Amino acid sequence: MNPVEIEEAVSNLALEPFDRSEFPFQFLAAFGNKDTTIRLLKSGKSNASDVPGGVLQRNNIHIATCDVGAVDATMNALRASPRTVSAKAKFILATDGESFQAEDLTGGGTVACSYADFPDHFGFFLPLAGITTVEQIKESSFDVKATGRLNRLYVELLKDNPDWAAAERQNDMNHFMARLIFCFFAEDTDIFFSERLFTGTVEQWSARDSSDTHTIIGEIFRAMDTKSSERDAAGLPRYAMKFPYVNGQLFSGSTDVPQFSKVARSYLLHIGSLNWKKINPDIFGSMIQAVTDDAERGSLGMHYTSVPNILKVLNPLFLDDIREKLVDAGDNARKLLNLRNRMARIRVFDPACGSGNFLVIAYKEMRQIEAEINRRRGEPDRRSDIPLTNFRGIELRSFPAEIARLALIIAEYQCDVLYRGQKDAVADFLPLGAENWITCGNALRLDWLSICPPTGTGVKLASDDLFKTPLDQAEIDFENEGGETYICGNPPYLGSTWQDAEQKADLASIFDGRTANWKSLDYVAGWFMKAADYGTKTSTVAAFVSTNSICQGQQVPILWPLIARARHEIAFAHTSFKWANLASNKAGVTVIIVGLSKARPTSKQLFSIADDGTPLVKEVTNINAYLAPGADVTVEKASRPLNGVAPMTFGSKPVDGGNLFLSLEDASPPRMSPDDRARFVRRIYGSEEFINGKGRYCLWIEDADAPVAASHPMIGPRLEGVRAMRLGSAKLATQRGAQWPHRFDEKRQTGNERIIAVAAISSENREYLPCGVLPSGDIISNKCFGIFDASLWNLALVASRMHWVWIGTVCVRMRTDFSYSNTLGWNTFPLPSLTAQNKVDLTRCAENILLAREAHFPATIADLYDPEKMPDDLRRAHEANDEVLERIYIGRRFRNDTERLEKLFDLYTKMTTKSGTQKKAVASA
Repeated sequence: MNPVEIEEAVSNLALEPFDRSEFPFQFLAAFGNKDTTIRLLKSGKSNASDVPGGVLQRNNIHIATCDVGAVDATMNALRASPRTVSAKAKFILATDGESFQAEDLTGGGTVACSYADFPDHFGFFLPLAGITTVEQIKESSFDVKATGRLNRLYVELLKDNPDWAAAERQNDMNHFMARLIFCFFAEDTDIFFSERLFTGTVEQWSARDSSDTHTIIGEIFRAMDTKSSERDAAGLPRYAMKFPYVNGQLFSGSTDVPQFSKVARSYLLHIGSLNWKKINPDIFGSMIQAVTDDAERGSLGMHYTSVPNILKVLNPLFLDDIREKLVDAGDNARKLLNLRNRMARIRVFDPACGSGNFLVIAYKEMRQIEAEINRRRGEPDRRSDIPLTNFRGIELRSFPAEIARLALIIAEYQCDVLYRGQKDAVADFLPLGAENWITCGNALRLDWLSICPPTGTGVKLASDDLFKTPLDQAEIDFENEGGETYICGNPPYLGSTWQDAEQKADLASIFDGRTANWKSLDYVAGWFMKAADYGTKTSTVAAFVSTNSICQGQQVPILWPLIARARHEIAFAHTSFKWANLASNKAGVTVIIVGLSKARPTSKQLFSIADDGTPLVKEVTNINAYLAPGADVTVEKASRPLNGVAPMTFGSKPVDGGNLFLSLEDASPPRMSPDDRARFVRRIYGSEEFINGKGRYCLWIEDADAPVAASHPMIGPRLEGVRAMRLGSAKLATQRGAQWPHRFDEKRQTGNERIIAVAAISSENREYLPCGVLPSGDIISNKCFGIFDASLWNLALVASRMHWVWIGTVCVRMRTDFSYSNTLGWNTFPLPSLTAQNKVDLTRCAENILLAREAHFPATIADLYDPEKMPDDLRRAHEANDEVLERIYIGRRFRNDTERLEKLFDLYTKMTTKSGTQKKAVASA
């Protein structure tokens, strides 16, 4: 269940008559517990409670109902219950049908309210449904409730108006929903000067059978687009004359309204009964997007971006600097005035704005700072000097673009109420301005300079705007001559594999003629390049959220030289962290934040997260394209190790059409005798077999045994199959391999070596690379890498966190998986000179890792290195290995991966310079 479904179920439960015996089970069902789970609890088989009237679900919640007035005593009993502790309950809850109390035993939060109001706290209990939330979802029950109710109305309207679901009418439907949201908000916040003016008018004047509901609403909309002086001539009905003139393009154009059924009308009236004063535009906007998107509707209520994550972008981009200037100004009236004037000319531009989250948060943060300036200057009631038109956006889809503009309008009103008071806020709110500052279009095809120009005037949109205003519309005067522009946002990522033809064409329009390798770039790279191009024409700083792949592997030498050629460099960055825009099951993509600037500050900020989870910030002189402090270098392949380690190579490549591979049945009697099996069959490992412990076998035939093998009744036909396959190849090299069909075409081992094996492809979710030791006689395919007959201390290096970080940064990715490379990852791995004692210590660490694994036989690599289930003794063995190795590097443990990379790149620069293989650093003009 998603949060919207849970909220609805909980709200329905609160409306039902309180049934003391059934409530615990009804409550659990509202949070998605299955009927079988409820039946087991009711039967007592899984109910571990020792409190009268109690229901205890292990690892979840202890609930008890009680007599009226006994809630406090029941809560004490639940806290004191030994079963609460032994069953590891996360929550306790007590209610008598009048009062309601609950406590989070892990987080320490509490709820105490009337029974009827407990649905307002549904977010408190979302962990019961397996939903791990950021704090805002708990505090935004209204936004979730409103989203759910609007979704039900939307679906019901499309059921009765299928033509409104067609592509040609989608914009009309979206615009209609935006108008409704404004009306609900306006009637609850005094904007309409009368409580429930919109909902009450529809309820009073429209027929109960809903036959004329669309007409009544259409006339209300027409009134809000008609000036007072023109109303008599407009022939508006009496009920519509009460509504103020709104305009602002929100109610201009067609006043068509879809037909309402009785059910849809009841939904509308119910939505209007909600308290829309509680709307949170920076969260609500994101969630409401899902209402009009069939693909996203299943995750209603989870589409939001946490404010702390947005501030990770906005703070170092420009807000921190403004706050520092506010501190410097103190109570100096002149300095405060200068800062306020500066803020009035700052523009924030999000060229992938969605429903406007970044713009709304930026606006609200700036209004907070401005309010403090006004307070210090003794002007607390002063009207804001920060215009909404300075918060510009581009969004591909029409509905989010409408919601972005509406969210900013609502944010402005709420800020005015907060900082100036309700009376002044209402007086200044209507009519809305007619300017459009959110453009609906393709950001990678539009000219950003035409949408957010360098100086005061000259805006002319390059595409139809949000409300289909003709292209010859009047230009917008931003009145910001000499002002600052900051570009920000969270553009779509889309790796090259997932891009459709249109998106490929978007990238081609930017990168064609700059590089021949642009097809390997993520879609988000287009925004970085457009921002750098924009910055060549006007002073600006840009910061985007991105997947970390643009600063790893093959994308680094493609994208970042182009950014440097545009005279831009990384001004600040945040290394990898989870961007939680989906609240379910800890979902979220791993992202980075990269700030670009043409200016070259002497000190740059690199933000990261320590191994213990605490945030870190480091002042550095340079941040390279791998997001490591240090010189601008590009790691290049090396044909041999540069670091004194043993050589590593691919395993043997069969090129056999599958004929050299055997099942266990093929290698067993009666098809093959034990002697023949011992002579001709070996166990073989690729990445899949190595990680998951799968048994796979191959024919491994020495040249001297080839004649005997060819005459074998089961083997001979297979060798003929190999010969035929190779002869039929279009490649001359493969055709030559037909001369030796009995062996792998690319044979890289004798078959008698001990192998330190490394999986070629592995998940980035494991904390260590899949590696290990295979005994003499085993074979590895070209899907594995091997170090043959080498000292065991080499395994300690491969198994280290240091090597994991290096591989994850410099090697090519296969989607989100690591794609290991001996030439790019192992041969270049920066390593200090190892003493004999170092090698002894590392050998012992490698042995301890292998012994810890052996203790859990027959667990596979996949079993042992599951991040949630890694055995404690194995984790300790790896920690000890990391401790020994990292002390060799710097005499102590590194604080986090950023520190590890900093040291690795420093050593790489020295190592490659010394060996004469250092490639030219990224050029900068």
